[in-house]
Order: sequence, then C-alpha cells, then structure tokens
Amino acid sequence: MNLIREIMCGIFGIVFGTRNTDLGKILLEAGRRLVYRGYDSVGVGVVDGKSTDLRKDAGTIEQVSLDHQFTEIGGERGIIQLRWATFGRPSRRNAQPHYDCDEDMIGAHNGNIVNCTQLKNLYKSEGHKVRGWNDGEMVVHTVEKYYDNNGGDLKAAIMRGDQDLHGDYAFVITTVHSNEIFAVKRGSSLYIGVGEDFICCSSDLPSILPLTKMILPLIDGECVRFDSDKYEIFSIVDGKEISRKPKESELDPETANKGGFDHFMLKEINDQPKRAEMLLQTLEESDFVDNFIERIAEARRTFMVACGSSLNAAITGSYFFNKFSGLPVIPVIAGQFIDNYGYSITDEDCVIFISQSGETKDVINGLNFLRKTEKGTLLGILNVLGSTLMLNTDAYLPLVCDLEISVPATKTFMNQVILLYYVALKLGKLTGRLTAKRSRELTRELHTLPHLLARTIEHVEPKVKKLAKKLHGTQDCYCLGYGVCHGIALEGALKIKEITYVHCEGMYSSEFKHGPLSIVTKDYPIIFITTPEDTYMIVSHMNEVSCREGRVIVISEDSRSLRVNSHHYIATPRAGPNLSPLINIVPVQLLAYFWATANGIDPDYPRNLSKTLTVD
Repeated sequence: MNLIREIMCGIFGIVFGTRNTDLGKILLEAGRRLVYRGYDSVGVGVVDGKSTDLRKDAGTIEQVSLDHQFTEIGGERGIIQLRWATFGRPSRRNAQPHYDCDEDMIGAHNGNIVNCTQLKNLYKSEGHKVRGWNDGEMVVHTVEKYYDNNGGDLKAAIMRGDQDLHGDYAFVITTVHSNEIFAVKRGSSLYIGVGEDFICCSSDLPSILPLTKMILPLIDGECVRFDSDKYEIFSIVDGKEISRKPKESELDPETANKGGFDHFMLKEINDQPKRAEMLLQTLEESDFVDNFIERIAEARRTFMVACGSSLNAAITGSYFFNKFSGLPVIPVIAGQFIDNYGYSITDEDCVIFISQSGETKDVINGLNFLRKTEKGTLLGILNVLGSTLMLNTDAYLPLVCDLEISVPATKTFMNQVILLYYVALKLGKLTGRLTAKRSRELTRELHTLPHLLARTIEHVEPKVKKLAKKLHGTQDCYCLGYGVCHGIALEGALKIKEITYVHCEGMYSSEFKHGPLSIVTKDYPIIFITTPEDTYMIVSHMNEVSCREGRVIVISEDSRSLRVNSHHYIATPRAGPNLSPLINIVPVQLLAYFWATANGIDPDYPRNLSKTLTVD
C-alpha cells in the first residue's frame, strides 16, 4: 500500500502571464482551503516586477490577512503558506514564507527539515542574515548559498542544496530575476495545476481544484520549474527531464480534503505509518532528546500524567520503561494527580505531562500546581507546538503528527506510544540495563514499525469489516489485555465507546474473573488483545469466557493455540514481542470505525465529545 505523504503546514504558489491585481485575493482563497490541515501562522510572498512584498504573522488567516491587507496585493506570482510550528514558536519572524539575505528570493516549505538546528548554526557562522528559528528559512538560505556561488543558476542551486536538507518536505521558491517558480517534492505532498494563463502548485488539491481540474501530481525526488504557460519536471538527483502530462481530476474540493477517504478518521488511521516514520526520524536527529532523557534518568521518581488516550499510551509506555530501562515510571490519571501525589513531589522527582493538544485542562491543572509549588522537573509530550504545555515545561518532545482532525485519537496515540518506547530504549542504555549493542538492535527493530503498520492496515482491513458486520446490533462488550497489551486494550475499548456508542469496558484480562465474568451469557462478545508470548495465561482467560458460551474475539500475531480457542481471529503481521502490541491497536481502530459507520454514525464528530478539553 502507499503511505500517505501529507505533512503539517500547507503551501500554494501561482504564476500568471501578466500582473494580476487580484493576486492577493487568489492567494487568500487558496490559503482558506488549506486551513483544515491546522496552522498557527500565515504569510504571503509576492513578486511584482523587480520588487518583492512579504507579509506574515502568527494568528488566524482571517485576522492576519485583515491586519496585513492581503487582498490589496497585486503581482505576477506569489506564495501563501500556513504554518504548523515544529521548529520555532509561532511568531511573525518564524511565519513563512521567508526571504534570503538580500530579499530577492522568497521561499516556503511544508514538512520537517530535521537538521534545522545544525543548518541554522552553520549559516549564522557563515554570515547569513538568519531572522528566526524556522526550518523553512533554512531551506531558503540553503538554496541561496549555492545560488550565489554558481552565478545565479537556480535549478543547479536547488539540486545541490537539496543534498543538505534532511527530512520529509516540499518547498517552493522564486526570485525576482525570472517569472517562474520552482517546487520540490521530498516526501511531502505536492501537486501542479495547469490553467489558462497560469500554473500553480500546492500541497493539497482543495486549493487547486476551484481554479483548474487539470492536475499533475509530483513524485518524490522530483522538482518542477513552471511559469504561466509551461512547466518542466526533472529529477532532483541528476537533473534529467521527466515527461508527464496533467490529467483531469474528478475529485471535488471536500473529498480532496480527506485525501479520498470517506472520513478523516480513516485517513488518519492510514496516516500512521508515515507519522511514525517522521517521528522516529525527528527523534534520531533532534537536539532535545538527550536533555529530556537525562532529566528522567536523574530523577528519584517519575510520573506520567495524562487523560483518555494519552493515559492509555502512558500505561503502555510504563511497561517499556520497566522492561528496557529498569525504571518505574508511574502513569497517573491527570484528575487524580494532585490529590494522590501532588503534595509529595520534591525537587528530585520528574513529572511527564502528556497531551495531544497541550491544552487539556486536567493536565494543565497538575502542571500549574507544580509550577506554584516550584517542585519537580516538568516535562511535556505534545502535538501542538506553542501550546500551554509546551511553553510551561522544562523540556518537551513533539509528536510530529500533523493536525488530527477527527475527534478520536489515532495517530497521536500511536506516536505517543512510539515516543515513550524510544525514550525507554535510550534510558536503558543510560541505566545499563541494555548494552550499547542491544540498544542499537532494538532501535533498528523500532525503525521497522512504519512498514509493519502499513502491512497491518492492508492485511486486517477486510477481516475487520466482516467482523464489524457480525457485531452489528451489539450493545455491550469487553476488551481485555494482558501484560503490555493492557493499555492497548483500554485504548481499544475507548475507541469503540467513543464512536459506536456501544458500551465497551477495557480491563486487565486476569481481573475479569474477579466479578465482571458474571456478565457473560451466550454469544456475549469479549475482545482479547495479546501477544503469542502470553498465550499460556491468556488462553486460560479466554476459556473462562468460552466455557460460559461467550464469544471470544482475538487480535494477535498468528498463534495456533490462540486461534483454536477463539471464535473470531484477527491475525496481525509477525512483529515480535516488542512491536506486536503497537500494531495490535490498528485492528481495533478499524473495527471501531467500520462498526460506527455501519451504525450510521459520523466517527469524526461523535456526540458530546471535543478534540480539546479545556474544562474541568
């Protein structure tokens, strides 16, 4: 299957044959069609003859465009960018597009340049006029460096500069010296639109389709140079020209927003392999990981404070901390943290606050409490940079998930677990529980996870659809996990409850016999999530259900013992004892999705729920 290559931020660029007085209005409307991706700042860069105009700021597109009068801008070509902060806080100087040193080159990017810090330090030492701390600015300075050194050959400068950029991204760039734009695709989505008297490019189809239906998608490793009536595609590696013609798109803008999927939730489930890959790449090259890990290693006690899906990720992560680092890292419900532990926290303790939005009120309450007492080292794990959690912790790590639109967490949960797994591995090397060799082996194994996730989605989706049909009409069930799969079972139950409105209780499987077993009647469904390594224990728990005529559903790597003792078996690809728990959540995400849609429920917007909970 193809991995989704859509990464945070949105860009749009367009070239006209003559000066267009409505250029600012066209850029603004294109930007409005990119807001669903999520953003914290907006900017436009325009070339009009030999002059340039750059207007940008943090804030909503409507407010920034009003404050900086986007609609009054005219010109021959322009770029608009909506930024989701990854490097550098949301601010005017970090907003995109960016100038080069001389302000005769304008560029913007979409995605992550993971060696941003190294490039920034290099260019400052070389005398570049570095204005902010944003990886998009480093793209422009990288191209500028080789452009100035080769006598103004922009194509050659882009090809050479691309070798210095590490990450997954796309970027657009132009200069005052010719009426053309260059666009590069390196992992992030990028499309070309061919119209009458203009050619445009964008990270997303919704911003192109109102202007033209003639679409030409770029492929990774390609660059396109275009003016108002012609384009040239070439390999970014060797410069060889590539012939491809645009085709008429049958998508409407709303369908295109969802990447062709029926719902954002399904799109985001399918986005997990790519998000996992981006997170691992970012963690490997980030300057912040060591600082984060060392604070945990130095602590007397460490707690993880979270709610909902983030709490389930923390519960799963606690197993990895114990296994790989030998450290007890204690997951705590955010609403209970102050009453249970708050007054006992000392300067020797570390508290990790986990929140997708970085604004979850229960989590922020605990954070504010400790800030007032001035006790403990405060760490954050979050997806939204610039959030309250990011700004008020001693150190943080980002989830690199892009915007998650659907209310149920999918890719943010996955990346939370991956991040905790990664941190636990690195801690294991510090504590001596893992040898350097074993740490490297496990890290290499973790890097196979994106591929395993993609295989899992492809492999289990047809089987899960069938199971969802068989469960139609069910109003009550349990989701049980043993060992490391406990947190995965809790998350699976939460997904089912959130979007199917079926009561599903998540529980540690050995606890089921201590009371809840009384609920089992003929065909009562119990979902077991496990690994083959726990077969001896979990089969006993399964038989406690089946001998009372309950219906046993198993999600696991293929195992003969598990299969013969179950009524329905969803086999996941073989991933080994460490990674199989992570891929086991995918079938339950898909089960909840197909179960919900079969019941006529929109899984993106379940009743009574909100994506960001800012109330107690």
